[in-house]
Amino acid sequence: MSTTQNRIETTFENLKADGKKAFIAYVCAGDPTMDGTIEVVKGLDDAGVDIIELGLPFSDPLADGVVNQMAAQRALEAGATTAKVLELVREIRTFSSTPIVFFTYLNPIYTYGFRQFYLDAIAAGVDGILLLDLPPEEAVLNEELCGVSESLQQIRLVSPTTPASRIPSLVAQAQGFVYYVSREGVTGEQTTLSDTIASQVELIKSATKVPVAVGFGISTPEQARTVATMADAVVVGSAIVRLIADSGTGGDLRGSVGAFVKPLVDAVKSV
Repeated sequence: MSTTQNRIETTFENLKADGKKAFIAYVCAGDPTMDGTIEVVKGLDDAGVDIIELGLPFSDPLADGVVNQMAAQRALEAGATTAKVLELVREIRTFSSTPIVFFTYLNPIYTYGFRQFYLDAIAAGVDGILLLDLPPEEAVLNEELCGVSESLQQIRLVSPTTPASRIPSLVAQAQGFVYYVSREGVTGEQTTLSDTIASQVELIKSATKVPVAVGFGISTPEQARTVATMADAVVVGSAIVRLIADSGTGGDLRGSVGAFVKPLVDAVKSV
């Protein structure tokens, strides 16, 4: 068992001590290019993001809306591979200590080699992983899919359609934080927030001591502030990815991303 505290745990502990909530940003690795992602991450750091979710580009991202699907496609067309994304993380670690969570599907990891991927991700500096299409009940049925290392924390996903009776078993082994999907469907910006967020977060928190983050559909400072009053962390993805798409490969990606994300971070920190 590892005795070294994970960066995700440290971040949440420090924020809790300061009475603050966490802001988590999602971007797709390799979008618009590998070098462009470096500038995006620097912009996120400039804005004060607490945790970065890096999407691992995949050709069939079923849980993603069109904005994130197109980001994955741009990354793949620009030459992104699993090995190159791991190298990208190694480069990020030369200038950033912000916790990194891989947001991904099982297929690219299984193709790479499940155990080897975990070991290489840990060596590169990844702190956690959210596998969208690997339920924990399935993982324990396959020896090769579990028990790799506690150094790479397993982020669990809970959705609005998750039966209340299943939540305790689902989050029992959660590490880092639990990601609550605030609405049914795929990722994407929304004009209104679900009216069940508070009750669902309370239900999850009754079953685990791990922090609860809420994402899917949050795109404005006002929405981020509202969600921060109900959860331990707020996740924004599609709105940032859309900005990256609009910026293209030219211009000041670092500056534009930092300027866009800073008001979102500030809104979360104001709670």
